[in-house]
Amino acid sequence: MVASCSLVRAETSSERDLLLRRLAGQRRHVLDQVEGLGDDQLRRPVLPSGWTCLGLLRHLTLSDERYWFGVVMAGQPLDFWPEGTNADWLVRDDESAASVISAYRAAIDGSDAIIADLALDAPPATHEEWWAESGQSFPDLRTVLVHVIVETATHAGHLDAVRELLDGKKYLSI
Repeated sequence: MVASCSLVRAETSSERDLLLRRLAGQRRHVLDQVEGLGDDQLRRPVLPSGWTCLGLLRHLTLSDERYWFGVVMAGQPLDFWPEGTNADWLVRDDESAASVISAYRAAIDGSDAIIADLALDAPPATHEEWWAESGQSFPDLRTVLVHVIVETATHAGHLDAVRELLDGKKYLSI
């Protein structure tokens, strides 16, 4: 059930403000870390696991922004999910870096629109069996926000290490 806009606007808690600021900060951190990298750097696997900066952006776009906010909270279909193992990390050679970055920004905008219409205690529209199987619970927007903040922050940290290895740029989080 989606809360009315007036209810959400009336919800001016410091908790909501804090969660949204932290989410925005982690998203900005991710985007800052890929800014200024060339196409070759964005596509180069640096760590032994083999992911690339563009692959990480694709993962954040599909697995975090679109899945958690679009599918879980808004009940949208999971019709965008690519086929194959770890396919949410794959970027084709013919996809431009700009299009991958743009897709992440668009997913953020879509997520923000969904979040704006929901109260923190709004329940998810979609429940997945694997949540209980993995010992996790996502009863409301609040827990989904915390989950996505942690995921995005973790990946921002991965990008910190990769960026430093690629060109020496250090990101200082204050």
